[in-house]
Amino acid sequence: MSRIEPAALTRSFANFLALGAGSGLASRAPGTVGTLAAVPLLLLMPTHPLLHLFVVAVLFGIGVWCCGACAEDLGVHDHGGIVWDEIVGYLLVMTAIPHTAGFIVLGFLLFRLFDIVKPWPISWVDQRVHGGLGIMLDDVLAAVPALVILQLLLQLTGVSALPGF
Repeated sequence: MSRIEPAALTRSFANFLALGAGSGLASRAPGTVGTLAAVPLLLLMPTHPLLHLFVVAVLFGIGVWCCGACAEDLGVHDHGGIVWDEIVGYLLVMTAIPHTAGFIVLGFLLFRLFDIVKPWPISWVDQRVHGGLGIMLDDVLAAVPALVILQLLLQLTGVSALPGF
């Protein structure tokens, strides 16, 4: 993976978003650093599951645009520095999950595991779907098993996902 020059951040708003406001410029593990950048955003997300999913869907659409534009600008499909997809994927994982330290960390670890390992069908999508949609889609698919595991854990422990639900 070639290193991205910081000037890439200011070439366009799309690059700024796709590079996670600079978190994707990390010299090591930019995807992990990008996912960490999502944690403060999580705390600003609506707690109602439908509103949370609506915001994630909007961010996904923005991601298709900005990640595609940034990849084109960098000349590399899904460069490791493009981390908007990790940000949106992590936010999806945390749908209807309590925002406690334990769940935030567990959601983070599960998402990174599935995003890095890319079991089928994630790997199939990663290899065959290109452009901004492809960049975004494999991370959304990595979020699904992480979300399912967290939801099962909530059910098994009897922890209420959200007050009043």
